[in-house]
Amino acid sequence: MPDRRGVLAGLGAAALAGAAGARAQGFPDRPLRWIVGYPPGGASDTFARLIGSHIGTRLGQNVVVENRPGGGAVVATEAVVRSAPDGYTLLHVDNGILVYNPALYSRLSYDPDRDLQGVGFIGRFPLFIVVRPDDPVRDFADFVARSKAKAPNYGSPAVASPHHLAMEMVKRRTGLEATHVPYRGGPAAMQDLLAGNVDSVVIDCATGIPFIASGRVKTLCVFSEARSPRAPDVPTLRELGHANAVAYGWQGMSVPAAVPAPVVARLSEALKAGTAADDVQDRFRQLGIEAAPWSPAEFQDFVRRENAEWRPLIRDLGIRLDS
Repeated sequence: MPDRRGVLAGLGAAALAGAAGARAQGFPDRPLRWIVGYPPGGASDTFARLIGSHIGTRLGQNVVVENRPGGGAVVATEAVVRSAPDGYTLLHVDNGILVYNPALYSRLSYDPDRDLQGVGFIGRFPLFIVVRPDDPVRDFADFVARSKAKAPNYGSPAVASPHHLAMEMVKRRTGLEATHVPYRGGPAAMQDLLAGNVDSVVIDCATGIPFIASGRVKTLCVFSEARSPRAPDVPTLRELGHANAVAYGWQGMSVPAAVPAPVVARLSEALKAGTAADDVQDRFRQLGIEAAPWSPAEFQDFVRRENAEWRPLIRDLGIRLDS
């Protein structure tokens, strides 16, 4: 005969599962908030608004994008972690929020590994090293060789941005020597490059492709596994003999860890439909952004691999944002 406590526990689990399923069937019955930890107008905000409109159509409710910039998106993340775990509060996530911040901050009030769960992936943003068209550097190998005599500086959109950390990884794995100059955003770094105030810039495809495709910059390499269709003449570092020098910027969606699985599944399917929409895919192709329709589990696995790659490097570099 089954143990009475075991029967009661089983009935309790079944009741909880049934309640979660019932909530998912009626979900959503009111508008959703998609919180973005960066100001309006940037790539995160732009794609949240573009994709969010399609998610709203799919779910039959408006998706309201709410910008909460501050502290490397820590403010936005705290707001979502503390929200009710009902699926109505979404977090626009990236490398920094899910991977970098636990290594950059010693006093976070949350743990993204424990307190958030992935809904799905939006896209990867290839990263390029660019210099001015009149720079005498011929290619990446020449860039490395010349850096031994005089290290160039390089601009990035911010301290501890994917661009900054990717370049520090590239320096270690290729022998390049270069000094970091942080800016407030990629456009500012690109303008300073063209003005002659910085030697090189690490830039993502969303900001860089208009400059690269028009020939306003000389592009030395891309950090991807394969060449970008929007810059087919630009070699990858892997092609140039640096097989382990691969990095991207990327974006996705997460929710509080306690959101029921059926609700997460509904959000995941809506996110996939949103990123697959014609206007979103057209924008991705124009900018060279790489999408992948990952399930929540696939996205979580991807984040775990990123954690293993980047957190040790950040700690080794000694970069802290709250010291």
